[in-house]
Amino acid sequence: MVERSPSTLDLTYAALADPTRREILRQLRLTEARVTDIARPLPMSLNAVSKHISVLERAGLVRREIRGRDHFLTAQPAALAEAERWITDYTAFWEHRVDALAAHLESRQQHPAPEEQA
Repeated sequence: MVERSPSTLDLTYAALADPTRREILRQLRLTEARVTDIARPLPMSLNAVSKHISVLERAGLVRREIRGRDHFLTAQPAALAEAERWITDYTAFWEHRVDALAAHLESRQQHPAPEEQA
């Protein structure tokens, strides 16, 4: 069995796949926050929230800073750059394909093949 380490893109999308982790990132959009403050509104234990935060840290989407007994998190939006590039590339690819399909269908409506005219 071949083992490989996950790529940055794999880690990013795996982290973003969970709604709890997306909510944590949403909470961190504007400012840093203590882990306990992030956990408070979530319907799970602090331990469960910590596991979600670890996934975000491994993906490079958040950074933790320890000040005394408090752990503060900060969003790292630059970590989304590779995922954004991937989405942008595929969006352009599919938009081109959809445009080509639309042109083909329009052409067929204007000039139907003989077997389609019957």
